[in-house]
Amino acid sequence: MNNRKKIIQTAIDVVKNEQEAVEHLLSAVNEDFVNAVEMVFNAQGRVIVTGIGKSAIIAHKIVATFNSTGTPAIFMHAADAIHGDIGIVRKEDIIIVLSKSGETPEIKVLIPLLKARKNRLIALVGNTSSYLARQADLILDATVEKEACPNNLVPTSSTTAQLVLGDALAISLLELKGFTASDFAKFHPGGALGKRMFLHVEDLSVNNQVPKVDIDEQMDKVIIEMTSKRLGVTAVLEKGELVGLITDGDLRRMIQKYSDYHALKARDAMTVNPQTIQYDALVVNALSNMRENNITQLPVLNGDKYVGVIHLHDILNEGIF
Repeated sequence: MNNRKKIIQTAIDVVKNEQEAVEHLLSAVNEDFVNAVEMVFNAQGRVIVTGIGKSAIIAHKIVATFNSTGTPAIFMHAADAIHGDIGIVRKEDIIIVLSKSGETPEIKVLIPLLKARKNRLIALVGNTSSYLARQADLILDATVEKEACPNNLVPTSSTTAQLVLGDALAISLLELKGFTASDFAKFHPGGALGKRMFLHVEDLSVNNQVPKVDIDEQMDKVIIEMTSKRLGVTAVLEKGELVGLITDGDLRRMIQKYSDYHALKARDAMTVNPQTIQYDALVVNALSNMRENNITQLPVLNGDKYVGVIHLHDILNEGIF
């Protein structure tokens, strides 16, 4: 077998092995799993997730998923815990302990300390006969038949099983809490979803210049205003109120139609009663308006007062599509 075929076969074997490990987890969704979800849901404290080695890395990910879905959680490294970090644990906290063997020395030292504090323990463990499993209040069975490593040594399928059970816990809690997309956005204000939920038109338009001309302005000055403000558009005002809009497209059509456009005024080239957006509207609503009307700019209003322009590029630059 040449190297390319060997690589493909190895990768397929790993995927199949981990797929089997995940399928085995269906049996772990049992009464203990339900009780674990309810225990965390009803807890007065936080969730402390701990482990060592590769299990500690997975514990970090589970904590991140809990926090982002409305379940307050803290990571505590098992080795650091027995050297002082156990001080972060409060008596009302629920402890989830991740371990493949359930027999590591650090875990054996940590568990009695936690039990002495009367903390309730959930073991997410790959050996249901282990010390950790025997000491836990509830067991989440993450047992795997073998690792994806050909020597059955490198934590691969076992850490995948831990991760999947952690996700199952987090999403079950999410459902119980009635956690919505709006709630998710509150925890992710810097992400695309957060921006869709919270970013307002004014937050972007305030960074742009405010192109405007009077309805009777000569066309040469209109072009200068549009060029200097670099938005490809200008509002047309009459007695201070927005009455029209001139875009680059309007200019092109005007030049094609009139041989001597210099004599024209803003009123001759403007689009009357253009689409507008209020300054406090969500940016995602401005994007929807642009898509529906096949336009790339919107005049921004504060009530009836023209206050600026929001451009499609402003929105796309924020990662909102």
